[in-house]
Amino acid sequence: MRYLLDNKKFSLYILASVPVVDLFLLIFVMLDLNEGQSATFAHGLAAAYIGFTVAFGKLLITWADKVCESKFKGTDYTETALIGWAAVIDDLKLWGRCILAVAIIYTLLILITAFVNDPQKTQALEIWFKIPFFTVFMWFIFGPLWSLVFFKRSSNR
Repeated sequence: MRYLLDNKKFSLYILASVPVVDLFLLIFVMLDLNEGQSATFAHGLAAAYIGFTVAFGKLLITWADKVCESKFKGTDYTETALIGWAAVIDDLKLWGRCILAVAIIYTLLILITAFVNDPQKTQALEIWFKIPFFTVFMWFIFGPLWSLVFFKRSSNR
């Protein structure tokens, strides 16, 4: 919105509404389950979405803003690949955000499960206790550990 319509103020309102949308999503999940519906994979996906937006939202929006500014305003944007310890540290920071997202997902899943208080109705959420754990494990292997094992040094040496 900021670059397409050239309206920075309107885009700020849209960005400010993201947490409100997350809150409404959580409310709608709780209302749906409160009406006696059994939890589905989508209810767990809502928790994952909220965890992702809280942990990665600002980072993702900053990146998208730079890319869009480059496309619509013709500014120069090139990502420089990190090498050496900077790459390892950056991957550790991203992995930390992944852990934060998973902590939020687990917290929301526990709250949803406690709210419904019926194991048969929340059985579909069980997979969501496995997927995030697997994600943290794989992220570590192909993030910080990968950067450490295949450590790239600066070509200036």
